[in-house]
This record gives sequence, C-alpha cells and structure tokens, in this order.
Amino acid sequence: MSDEPILVTHGLTRRFGGLVAVNGVDFDVRPGEIHAILGPNGAGKSTLINLLSGEIPPSEGEVLFHGKPIQGKSVRQIAHMGIGRSHQKTNIFPRLNCLQNCELAARIHMGGVFGSWRSRQRARAVSERALEVLETCHLIHRAHTPAADMSYGEQRQLQIAMVLATAPSLMLLDEPMAGMGRDETVQVTELLESLTDRYTLVLIEHDMDSVFRLADRITVMVDGCVLESGPTEQIRASEKVRDVYLGRHHEEASA
Repeated sequence: MSDEPILVTHGLTRRFGGLVAVNGVDFDVRPGEIHAILGPNGAGKSTLINLLSGEIPPSEGEVLFHGKPIQGKSVRQIAHMGIGRSHQKTNIFPRLNCLQNCELAARIHMGGVFGSWRSRQRARAVSERALEVLETCHLIHRAHTPAADMSYGEQRQLQIAMVLATAPSLMLLDEPMAGMGRDETVQVTELLESLTDRYTLVLIEHDMDSVFRLADRITVMVDGCVLESGPTEQIRASEKVRDVYLGRHHEEASA
C-alpha cells in the first residue's frame, strides 16, 4: 500500500451562518485503504463527506484529488474524476429492477443519459458493467427483481453497486450499515472487505465492530475539528478518543 495520498484537504472549513460545521480540517486518504471517520452526532462527518464529493462548496481551504483541486467543480465533474459517493438514506429507484438501477448509474457515467443509448456498443458496455457490479455485490441473482421488493440490506448493497457502476477509484460511504440487523451488517462488512484490492474507501459508520474490523486508519472528529487521526490500533488505544467519543458511544449504546 502506497503512502502517497490520493486525496488531501488543507484547512477545509464550512460555515452555515454562525455555525462552523467543519473547522480547518487537514485530512488525507491513501490508495487502497479504508479510512473511517468517527465522531458523535454533529461532529461534522457528513458535512466533510459532502465537501469531498462536491455537494457543498467549502468556505475556506482546498481539496486535492491526485494533486488537482476539485473545489468549485460540479458533483458530476468530480464523479467523472473518480470519486463515487453513497448517502445515509437509501438512494435507489424502487420501480426499476437491480440491473436497470445499475445500468442507469453506468450510463450517466459513460457519457450522456439518453442520446448515448442509441449506440449498441455503448449499450453493451453499460450492460456488462451493470452485471459486473451486481456480481461483485452478490446481487446477480436479483438482477431482474424490482428494488422495492428487496430487503433493506439488499437495497443498501444495491446502492453500493450503483456507486461501483460509476467506476470510481475512491468511494465515500456515509453509514452504509445504518438501520441493519446483525446478519445484514456482517454481510455488508464482508462486501466492503472484498473491495479493498480494487478501491479506496472513506467510511462513516457507527457500528464500532465493523469499523475496527475494516479500517486501516481512523480520523475522529469532534465539533467540526479533527480530534485525532492515525492507524486503527492507535485510535482504539487512545485515552483522548476513549474519553471524548468511544466512552460516550458505548454509554449511549448500552442505555
């Protein structure tokens, strides 16, 4: 695994009126790693992901992807550069089947939404890409099942498949295990583990067992700032992190 970051932020800040949601964050992601972002509710985690994906612009600071600034670019431009993103809420097309959902994501990425459909070669490439990501996400047997008829866990897997259909090199995943039962969580955790030989992942997740199993490095945020960042074992052993976040997290979980 290379130590040269593929994504770097310098002094990244986002204000909403008088609220500083992300405050001077220096953050980096290395190729092939899973980098988890932890923190209590309101810490600025999702805002940081929104800044990295271009969904909101920074108030200050910069984001560099492969050394090139991406702030000011549209979400679509950033996606074409190789950054894919999933959201906390399942973002699929329930009336379409799994294959159609993935084909739609692939078509948007491969140039044009409607006009390009006339190209047989492009249509074949889109279909092949969609089938490939369904296979990767263990949903090939559901290819022709309407998304609305699948379990919640399968819908979350489909959302990951749709991100993969856009051919990202870096995936930003915002709570991919949210709302799942134990078995579904284990299944998605195993899926994310299987992706690390081909993709780099930035992960927001509250399931600590999954985070400690998956993450190579962890950044902990509190009140919009980075509290500590480092290898997973360092964060697990950190008294500062335990006092500010992990202790609070476990108290809330056991309440």
